[in-house]
Amino acid sequence: MPKFFVDKNSIGEKNIEITGADAIHIATVLRSKVDEEITVCDGNGTDYLCRLIGINKKQVLAEIVDKFQNENEPELKITLYQGLPKGDKMELVIQKCIEIGVDRIVPMITENTVVKIGDKAEKKNCRWNKIAEAAAKQCGRGKIPFVDRIVTFKDAVEDSKNLDSALIPYEKEKNNGIKKFIKEFKGKTVGIFIGPEGGFSESEIEFCFINNIQSVSLGKRILRTETAGLVTSVILLYELEDLN
Repeated sequence: MPKFFVDKNSIGEKNIEITGADAIHIATVLRSKVDEEITVCDGNGTDYLCRLIGINKKQVLAEIVDKFQNENEPELKITLYQGLPKGDKMELVIQKCIEIGVDRIVPMITENTVVKIGDKAEKKNCRWNKIAEAAAKQCGRGKIPFVDRIVTFKDAVEDSKNLDSALIPYEKEKNNGIKKFIKEFKGKTVGIFIGPEGGFSESEIEFCFINNIQSVSLGKRILRTETAGLVTSVILLYELEDLN
């Protein structure tokens, strides 16, 4: 069943109004008909089962049939601090991490970042958030996870201090595996730091240690930047959430 997110101001006592790109999508792409059902979410964890009662390209009107709490949001809130990769890899990271349950994504500029964003930052961020929205719709999330503006590595580290804990997968870590982090973790919010293709510099790793970001090993194999955050998030969600 198609799912759409709307602002809470679009939700009335009996009906919900859908406008903009979603209205166009319903009318022209899905070619939906009156009496068909859709799911609408307020972005704060409440889903509405709705019956379409009026359709055009500018406005879709849906009658509320039922209202229920969305149960697809993990209690564990993961923030992924992702070093900007080359090409369209960031889009893949956003799409897949949103699908599995990551709560927030923060793109970072690090010492080894080779991507030059320049004056395209706002345009990139807009596209990334559209990808996040599409992924949230596809997998039935109860919210649209936010992709933050691009920040520096040090700003990301400072931001992570608002979380209960944070970790950094590091290929040179020999003593602390991710299992040890999981066993000792207490809380509901965690940050994951992933470097770009060239990884983090030694000075950045040291800066993480100084700021209580724990290094962990993910095993003997070195993962690509577009894989590492996804794998780490899946492990944490599986072990700290009831995913099975």
